Amino acid sequence: MDHFTRLKRQIQSYAFILGAIEVTLLVSAAWAAGFFFNINQTVIDLVVLVFGVGAAWLYATLVTNYATEPIEFLWRAILHVSPNHVGVVAPNLNDSHVGRELVTSLSLQVYQLASTSGAMQQASPNHSLLVAESMANNLPLPLFAMDKNQNITFVNEAGLHYISRTASDTVGKPFYDVLDLSFQDNQTFDAWLQDCRANKVTDSRSWERVRMKLSDQKTLRQFDMAAYYNKENSAGVETAIAFFDQSSRYSADDNALSFIALAVHELRTPLTMLRGYIEVFEDELGSQLDPDHARFMHQMNASAQQLTAFVNNILNVARIEENQLTLQLTEEDWGTVLSNAVADLTLRAQVHGLTIECSVDGNVPAVGVDKVSIYEVINNLIDNAIKYSDNGKKIVIHSYVTKDGMVETTVQDFGIGIPSSVMPHLFEKFERNHRTRSQIGGTGLGLYLSKAIINAHGGNIWVKSKEEEGSVFGFTIQPYAKLADEQKNSNNKDIVRGAHGWIKNHSLYRR
Repeated sequence: MDHFTRLKRQIQSYAFILGAIEVTLLVSAAWAAGFFFNINQTVIDLVVLVFGVGAAWLYATLVTNYATEPIEFLWRAILHVSPNHVGVVAPNLNDSHVGRELVTSLSLQVYQLASTSGAMQQASPNHSLLVAESMANNLPLPLFAMDKNQNITFVNEAGLHYISRTASDTVGKPFYDVLDLSFQDNQTFDAWLQDCRANKVTDSRSWERVRMKLSDQKTLRQFDMAAYYNKENSAGVETAIAFFDQSSRYSADDNALSFIALAVHELRTPLTMLRGYIEVFEDELGSQLDPDHARFMHQMNASAQQLTAFVNNILNVARIEENQLTLQLTEEDWGTVLSNAVADLTLRAQVHGLTIECSVDGNVPAVGVDKVSIYEVINNLIDNAIKYSDNGKKIVIHSYVTKDGMVETTVQDFGIGIPSSVMPHLFEKFERNHRTRSQIGGTGLGLYLSKAIINAHGGNIWVKSKEEEGSVFGFTIQPYAKLADEQKNSNNKDIVRGAHGWIKNHSLYRR
């Protein structure tokens, strides 16, 4: 969603809520006057008319103030650079509550246009540069400008303070040498910039949860980021980026995960012993147990499997965050891998009264996967299908070859489905359906982990769902033949990839 569309939706939502409140109050007042006080209908109509006019005036005032806030910020930004309004202070973009990304992007364009205007150029050769630097240094946001070679041409004082560097150690240096940025997926700043250079003249983009390590390799900054691109700019500035610091907020999530991982790690030893004893009891005593005791044993085994998956998810997500989880992709028969993974979860499905139907098309080729990590993905998707099946009776798994030659696997349930409001953030860390959070257990990490693993395999993961009709989760992986060239160029027999959620600008895979 672009910044302008987001702004329109914010204003639309605000106006709708106010309008609904106004109508509700008027209708309620009219009904109460007639029901409780038996007031004449003419008097009621007159009072409603008077109050309706007043409410309409208040509604118009509130909506106008809300809707025109971005215009006010842009107006102040224009006056700040106007030669006829000397002394007007630049707006503090941090105070913007409506359409902040749009206001920031357009304000930067206003400052850039002002700095390169012909009138300023004629007044003094260096005047436009001085004006631009003065305005940028007044911004409380870290701001960086780069030329078409991605060398930093300008950084404001807030930016130097944010990255703990001096101007002499920053200006003129390559962007990637100064700013060590990591993103949550492969939609990085570098990928966006390459697309802009190939297809666009101007463009803007924003990112959330960007990470940056400072030069000491210890200090971590976390922020949201906005960028603006202008091809063949006359001032020599091709791109400009601004940071919105969120270090405190995002670090709290990371610290919570680290603490949980430390606590969960202590469960591995007793859990391993518990599963071992259950397997021994089933093997040695299974034939001697009556139906009730056999059912209890099956339930214990299914619960132990679920707890094992929970522990593995927590620890693997912690490894992803620390860039310590690596995958070894080898040639595997996908039908065998999938059937083995499903077999381990069949017992858990049966305990919940579900059957699993699994089919693999005959033309599915050998794939390049890490068996341990891909098992985590299959386990997470089937486990979710089991938990959210509700009154469903089966789970359907199907693998086939897509038009572009990828191997795609879908996991379908017929349960409660997923609300549309939850879908955009479903693969984010700790994200869970607020309507079922109290009834159905979970950590909100399974899909986040699955997305990171599938991305590292070179595939994609997706979901389709409708409430009360169920959900379909699908993911793609590459046939081993597509990995042949990469494997031939590797010094090792296997292909090693990093399954981490933070992608560097220049490399998705770590050899």
